[in-house]
Amino acid sequence: MRSPSLFVSKSRSGLILLIALMAGSAALAGCTTRAARPRLAYEERPVEALYNAGHNRLSRERWSDAVDYFQEVERQHPYSEWSRRAILMQIYANYQNNRFEEAIAAADRFIQLFPGNPSAAYAFYMRALCNFERIVDVGRDQAYAEQALQGLRDVARRYPGTPYASDALVKIDMVNDQLAGKEMAIGRYYQSKNQPLAAINRYKTVVENDDFQRTSHTPEALYRLVEIYVGLGLTEEATRNGAVLGHNYPGNVWYSRAYALLTSKGLSAEGEAPPRREGWLSRLIPG
Repeated sequence: MRSPSLFVSKSRSGLILLIALMAGSAALAGCTTRAARPRLAYEERPVEALYNAGHNRLSRERWSDAVDYFQEVERQHPYSEWSRRAILMQIYANYQNNRFEEAIAAADRFIQLFPGNPSAAYAFYMRALCNFERIVDVGRDQAYAEQALQGLRDVARRYPGTPYASDALVKIDMVNDQLAGKEMAIGRYYQSKNQPLAAINRYKTVVENDDFQRTSHTPEALYRLVEIYVGLGLTEEATRNGAVLGHNYPGNVWYSRAYALLTSKGLSAEGEAPPRREGWLSRLIPG
């Protein structure tokens, strides 16, 4: 299940379609067969007719039919320029049809056959994107997130300065936030089960990991460490994490909670008191 706040809608992913069409389309003359067929029986025919038929189905969002025709192009004319274009179109059509494994297989095939082709960047990007699209909520296994992260980093490394790399860098931050969220979910679980040491390890992973430090979860991780250390009577560790929280996130709600917790226990927060929020009544009646 994809979260709307995290994942890019396919309808807005213009980069994917634009590059695919630039790499694989051509204005071809000739007739196309209008009758839809669930599976194409082998019938030798001109490559232009096959490709045009696939492109026609693609423009009508008949993704499975389009894949059938592009596969025929590849099968009947494997060493032609049309075959290269047809593989790119299979990547795109399968992706749009949510057939991510098939899209990845086509991308891998393109990379293997045409590693030096400029369109290999598209294949690498789409392979990463297919895993990115399958990231699930933090309560479940994050294997796709790990694979997406590896693929996106590969794109950013191989093709710096390209639109693919720019989008990959944005998505890398999003995946890191997801993985940090997973660590937080596990830490909260351990904390709720009165397993403080296991919870500390998870929270410290978020605080100390260079990639996770920049995510939205770091302030809460620091607060949870303060909370656990206070409960364990480890006042030095509690105040130190509270000071880090106050220094880096002075206006954050998690620092307000940490400050209140530390001062309630007679401990120094080693930072400025968070600004007091006025209620609606005090704003109406000042003083």
